[in-house]
Amino acid sequence: METERYCFNNQPKLRLISDEQIKIVHQKALHVLENTGVKFESEEALKILQDHGAKIDSEKKVARISPHMVDEALKQAPSSFKIYDRNGSLAADMSGDNVYFDPGSSMIKFMESDGRTVRQTGSGDMVAISRVNDALENIALQSTSVVCYDVPKSIGDSYRLYLCLKNSPKAIITGAFSVPGIIHMRDMLAAAVGGLDELREKPRAVFDICPSPPLKWTHISAQNIIDCARNDLPLETVALPMPGAGSPVTLGGSLILHTVETLSGLVLAQCVNPGARVVYGGAPVQFDMRFGTTPFSAVEATMIAAAYSQMGKYFGLPSHTYAALSDSKTIDTQAGIETGMSGIIAQLSGINMISGPGGLDFVNTFSIEKLVIDNEVCGMALRMHRGIDCSAESMAVDVIEDLGPGGNYLESEHTLKWFKKEPYIPSAIIDRHDRKNWEDAGEKDTFQRAQERVEEIRAGHTPTPMAEEGEEELDRVTAGIMKELGISELPQGPLPAK
Repeated sequence: METERYCFNNQPKLRLISDEQIKIVHQKALHVLENTGVKFESEEALKILQDHGAKIDSEKKVARISPHMVDEALKQAPSSFKIYDRNGSLAADMSGDNVYFDPGSSMIKFMESDGRTVRQTGSGDMVAISRVNDALENIALQSTSVVCYDVPKSIGDSYRLYLCLKNSPKAIITGAFSVPGIIHMRDMLAAAVGGLDELREKPRAVFDICPSPPLKWTHISAQNIIDCARNDLPLETVALPMPGAGSPVTLGGSLILHTVETLSGLVLAQCVNPGARVVYGGAPVQFDMRFGTTPFSAVEATMIAAAYSQMGKYFGLPSHTYAALSDSKTIDTQAGIETGMSGIIAQLSGINMISGPGGLDFVNTFSIEKLVIDNEVCGMALRMHRGIDCSAESMAVDVIEDLGPGGNYLESEHTLKWFKKEPYIPSAIIDRHDRKNWEDAGEKDTFQRAQERVEEIRAGHTPTPMAEEGEEELDRVTAGIMKELGISELPQGPLPAK
């Protein structure tokens, strides 16, 4: 009996561009890199690139990068790597079509639990987000989700990492706002996990680094690439194509610009440290010329992400994007449409790291209630990612034959074995009651159920505490950074160094 034809692909995939189109994008990107070049506002970056064969226009600070340099960088860059949590357990295997979610990052506003009031973000919000996110089973990592406006700018980037490390063992997607930030954050991570050697062997964080479109790396971003590569810290290049404003209005042109910017960052990292771990990332938007806004959840933005993820896989690199978020200002129907659509498209594209849950308002506003709702979107996406098991036991021909016409599958041992692990079973945020039971429970909508879920987590969930030795060392290192920067006090500790 032939059975192969009945087997389903267990990992559904989305492909927006053909193999031939991928090769065309690659060749045209190489042409732009070699003939137009990319601006690096870091003298050290220009010197490094020049030493490896790039042609430098010193006056314009532009590096023209040859196809050979790109080929060498792609050969040197690892096709996969693993990320670990604070305790050293595997958190994410950045390979193949594996998919993981983490909250959106660096937002500047926080939505209160009423779903309407919005205010500036602070360190207390970072603590609250980390602790609630720690309880969400479908969001594998945490991120430095908000800007802490209640601390000095000089420590704003590294203090967010300190708060994440203290309040959840989950691995972290982060980034620096300054040149010293990378080294400060490296030292914090090493302190928390037992030293630099342990951190190199089992990285606990990935650093987002963004070019400034079009075709430019600022002094800070270029130095961040150099410092991450030099210190064996995994990094994500997060190019931000903005069709019609920061990139060509056509999606094909924006895809080429994204490829050029991303490959230029990859080349710099590999020139510094061959084998540096680099994620082929991005944060595409669709510039809306009616309002001058930058929707992250526009269908065109998700299309660019799906297409560049194919480029990343073609180059043999792990991938990243921003998705599972919304441009809506409240948790409403628009938020559900955009979060679900972008999250599913990113998952179907096999993008390894998907950042965005909890995000609203063009990645400006964070909502914890939305985060717990988005956890369900992530759960559904991950279930789809598992696909359909076509093993003999799953196909259950023997069960069908045994029960025959009119059989009762509820009483089957096969059902008892599979009913908990085959479907995705959402939390109470997703309503599946009949109407009478829903009415008897108070006729609550999704947002009301999310409010209750957040309160349940806050009241009943305690993240695994840090080991005493690691916590003491983290406090000591952070206090030393405070002293170096002339900071006497921070709202969530630690005590300053004497």
